[in-house]
Amino acid sequence: MTDADLPIVDAHHHLWDLGALRYPWLHDPEPHGGFFLGDYAPLRRNYLPADYRRDAAGHNVVATIHVEAECDRSLQVEETLWVDSIAEQHGMPAAIVGHAWFHREDCAEVLERHVAASRRFRGVRSKPVTAARPGLSVRGQPGTMQDENWLRGFALLERYGLSWDLRVPAWHLEEAAEVARAFPAVPIVLNHTGFPWDRSPEGLDLWRRGMAALAGCPNVAVKLSCLCLPDGPWREEENGPLVRETVALFGADRCMFASNFPVDGLRIGYDAMMSAYQRIVRDLPAADRCALFHDTAARFYRLDG
Repeated sequence: MTDADLPIVDAHHHLWDLGALRYPWLHDPEPHGGFFLGDYAPLRRNYLPADYRRDAAGHNVVATIHVEAECDRSLQVEETLWVDSIAEQHGMPAAIVGHAWFHREDCAEVLERHVAASRRFRGVRSKPVTAARPGLSVRGQPGTMQDENWLRGFALLERYGLSWDLRVPAWHLEEAAEVARAFPAVPIVLNHTGFPWDRSPEGLDLWRRGMAALAGCPNVAVKLSCLCLPDGPWREEENGPLVRETVALFGADRCMFASNFPVDGLRIGYDAMMSAYQRIVRDLPAADRCALFHDTAARFYRLDG
């Protein structure tokens, strides 16, 4: 099978219509501080299926997964309803990952509303409270992965048959593995290759410890995505070894390609990124390549259900 023929499930992208819903980080006059890729002014525009398809042209994308886009948190379910309406009109996305706060009393109600809002709803991305840098601890604080209220809400995912999209910096990966071990029946997928931002030997050692801890949890998969650095371009010679190392650690049947578009478009074009990923794994067996680009995501997000 050639790269052009390879069917692709893009396991992580975003859509937004700035006239339909409110996204504080995109609408507010002043940019929100702390965005990990710096200036995001180019993202302050609508990004709809036609925009995605234009970016992905030339690649055999057969299905996509929409992940919540930091919509106003009072509009969590409204975002799911809007994305579902887009899917009805445009044939994409095939599945939806929404947002709910695990540590809040209304978590069960919000999850029930999400599930009722769309037959495409598959899981939740809810970012726990994390420390700003390695060496700091927020362990046990409200909203963290040790908070009893947070854990109580997280447990509801099993009740509703939902997955968790895990997004934390590399210095919290080992803590996330504690959650994965405590809830083995909840499918978890690590976003953005665990954010290996610090490419120093010490930084990569920290990332590797966390990745190994998560790889030891059978219920955890990983998205090969967002290998972007806070500054500097997307470099295949640097990112290729990290992709191959991740696949060797988790196995192809627990890894899935994801574009994170349009956000990753701040650093690299869709075609350039996809072509780089295909080159990076070209020496793997055909079955593994099919898993990475299609089968793992289709199974994890239950696209046949």
